[in-house]
Amino acid sequence: ESSFATLFPRYREKYLREVWPLVTRTLKQYGVTCELDCVEGSMTVKTTRKMIDPYIILKSRDLVKLLARSIPVQQALKVMRDDVFCDIIKIKSLVRNKERFVKRRQRLIGPNGCTLKAIELVTECYVMIQGNTVSAMGSIKGLKAVRK
Repeated sequence: ESSFATLFPRYREKYLREVWPLVTRTLKQYGVTCELDCVEGSMTVKTTRKMIDPYIILKSRDLVKLLARSIPVQQALKVMRDDVFCDIIKIKSLVRNKERFVKRRQRLIGPNGCTLKAIELVTECYVMIQGNTVSAMGSIKGLKAVRK
């Protein structure tokens, strides 16, 4: 039996409680069980005997990671498809100076989010910038382009 756990921030708890039945139903189709522990602030996915595809547990792990990173549930569930992958890029370590980091992150987003939209259109990936990380979902080719 394999299992993966991911911690989530307190402010995500209410949203996760609302969407958890949908997540549970979706994962059950693939033969994966999941549990939401609001006391510890963690989400866990586990394999079951009914599971057919062994790679699906890694996809499930990516799903809970994305949910913890504030990706909307409808978008995050797309990662369960075979042609969609996800990548979480840490951008904090690229710059030492805090002010310079904030300016660069703002430049990535652009005025009214237009630079971010352009990146999404060119790479055909869903991209979300939050805090010190960039979360991206899409094809392998698109994720490589987002990383550049």
